[in-house]
Amino acid sequence: MKKILLTLLLLAVSTSSLAQSKSNKVISIGFQKGSGLLSILKTQGTLEKALAPQSYQIKWIEFPAGPQLLEALNAGSIDFGNTGAPPPIFAQAAGVDLVYVGAEPTSPSSEAIFVKKDSAIKTVANLKGKKIALQKGSSSNFLLVAALQNVHLQPSDVQAIYLTPADARAAFVNGNVDAWIVWDPYLAAAQKVYQVRVLTDYHGLQQTNGFYQASRQFVEQSPDLVSTLLAQIAVVGDWANKHPQQVVELIAPQLGLEPDVVATWQGRTHYGVTPMTPEIIANQQRVADIFTQLKLIPKTIKVSDKVWNWKPAK
Repeated sequence: MKKILLTLLLLAVSTSSLAQSKSNKVISIGFQKGSGLLSILKTQGTLEKALAPQSYQIKWIEFPAGPQLLEALNAGSIDFGNTGAPPPIFAQAAGVDLVYVGAEPTSPSSEAIFVKKDSAIKTVANLKGKKIALQKGSSSNFLLVAALQNVHLQPSDVQAIYLTPADARAAFVNGNVDAWIVWDPYLAAAQKVYQVRVLTDYHGLQQTNGFYQASRQFVEQSPDLVSTLLAQIAVVGDWANKHPQQVVELIAPQLGLEPDVVATWQGRTHYGVTPMTPEIIANQQRVADIFTQLKLIPKTIKVSDKVWNWKPAK
């Protein structure tokens, strides 16, 4: 009887350990509707195939924008994700222990400040005193700052209405705001559906990168996994740049968007991922310093403190 009980106990412990081991083999990845490469990677299932021999599973979690994604990273709900330039700056200033693990190339036309086609607002300077919808702490936040600075205005000269893309769309359509700032594919959809007039995009302004970020715990415990993730993203990025029509056919149904909207978005997007070079870090630091000067973040931050050196296989 004692032997049977001992056997059952050992079996229970073994089963529990196996279950725990399996649960630890889940990588949670946060993505946004407009995060092209991760959307493509998710749809193709190539990451799952690459990690199958190691018994890893991928859990994909969608977020409306970068700030919400990094809140989840801070809470431990995800291990990895990508955002525009401002979200990690706001997150670092708030004490989030994120790590930059890779950068995306700039796509200056993939985000814009726009108004309705019949609006009396003709230039960025005309935005003074107007209501502008945007996601706080997102890449749209920096586009607003950079565009206003370019015409010698300050953020305090306009009324920023902080809304998620979905809520901003409703406010824009209903006339509750005068302008909207958002990225693709929301931008491409607005251009088709509402025939909006673009006041400016990032052309002529300080360029920013998109970034891949991970929790420090994930990077320190699984650096090889982070490298595998980035390597897969690089492969998919190269494929996407060479096959834009196939990208449209692949992700339009997944996102519930018209193919021509996705084609517009893809036509002004260049995909890829690179290590965090000194030049990219310095440019991101300039973005952070501007937010500090404008008192949009509570303290000075040092971007280089949060950088991991990815060394792609040759």
